[in-house]
Amino acid sequence: MTANIGTIDRYVRIVVGLALLALVFVGPKTLWGLVGIVPLLTGLVRFCPAYCIAGVGTCRRSSQP
Repeated sequence: MTANIGTIDRYVRIVVGLALLALVFVGPKTLWGLVGIVPLLTGLVRFCPAYCIAGVGTCRRSSQP
């Protein structure tokens, strides 16, 4: 599993994931907030399966071989 999520993308995913999970405990208290698990996990592990399938990534490639 090669990292395909860059630094900014990673932080955005973590913040969005935590915000969505907060909906389960505060606010409207809806279970739709559990959708936040997906961006939170992809941000923490720096790998997005959808990016892999599409052949894109926001992670910088190192210039070393």
